[in-house]
Amino acid sequence: MSLSLLFPLGLLALASLLVPLLIHLARRHHYAPLEFAALRWLRAKARPRQRVRFDEWPLLLVRLLLLAALALLLARPLLHGAPVQTPPWVVVAPGVGVPALPAGSKGHWLAPGLPPLQDAAPVATQPLASLLRELDQTLPAGTALTVYVPDPMPGLDGERPRLSRAVQWRPVAAPVAPAVQDNAPQLRVAGTDQDATALRVLDAVQRAWSGRPLAAPLAAGAVPEEGQIGVWLADAPLPPIWQDWVAAGGRVLTRSTKVAQGDGTAVLRDASGQTALVRHALGRGHVLRFTAPLSPDALPMLRDPSFPRRLLEQLQPLSPPQLAPAASQRPLTGASAAVQQPRDLANWLLVLVVLLFALERWMATARRRGAGA
Repeated sequence: MSLSLLFPLGLLALASLLVPLLIHLARRHHYAPLEFAALRWLRAKARPRQRVRFDEWPLLLVRLLLLAALALLLARPLLHGAPVQTPPWVVVAPGVGVPALPAGSKGHWLAPGLPPLQDAAPVATQPLASLLRELDQTLPAGTALTVYVPDPMPGLDGERPRLSRAVQWRPVAAPVAPAVQDNAPQLRVAGTDQDATALRVLDAVQRAWSGRPLAAPLAAGAVPEEGQIGVWLADAPLPPIWQDWVAAGGRVLTRSTKVAQGDGTAVLRDASGQTALVRHALGRGHVLRFTAPLSPDALPMLRDPSFPRRLLEQLQPLSPPQLAPAASQRPLTGASAAVQQPRDLANWLLVLVVLLFALERWMATARRRGAGA
């Protein structure tokens, strides 16, 4: 621990300590000499040298302490590194039943604001990993922390949390909610070439993405809606309305070499290293061209179970995982601990000043009352 002063010039008030010293020296008792006959004829001797002495020294000491405390109060002392004793914390993620808390511990929900466990379970609105990092920087160093999370654990934010302390990690088995697939893209087929084999492949891809069958082909002159993926099956260039749609940011799958010109960039290869899908830029959009007809015999990559996922990765960026086994998300250690704020001693000094002033008044009035009696 160390002490610092926010306003060191306040110590200049210590010069006021001279005031009670001078007052007590000036108000010493003086004894007047009294002569009487029996001592008149004695030879006068040198008077002994008088020493400096203070009367009422306990009262003087209290006054000096009072002025010193006032001067220190003006200097605003701060205490650094003061140990903070806090009870152990137990935090519970929403969706987990409230466990039995150890004696003397504090229970809170792992949610914004850290509401107490006595309140109703809040709705999780922030990633649990982010809330853990925030809690770690809020608690004083050395505070024991126990965390209850559902298993599998939701609310991930891209990386395993790293904290400044070791925690007691308590995964609790919880039912897994069905995956929401409404955000999966939808394929919209157009073109005059209605290849049955290609349609079966596209239907299988669409079911793998969203669990729904392939939508009906677009009408002539229509383009996919925003967020949908166009599929041009005809061996012909894109109509102008489709070219404008792609240039504005649309994405098209095709087999025709007449849709896009140039070499393009290979984005998918099969196990043998052969290129299966080539990307061509068109304005702000993209044309992804298969290098062979959409049939398992011509494009063996279609037999790979990972093909729908790999194709989806090229069409739209995948969102980071939001669910993982809780054991794999046990927080790491090594993060920097929060800087402990210094403790302001002004309130304690103010209490000391009030007590010293009350003691000084009591001692001063008691002395006068004793003298009057």
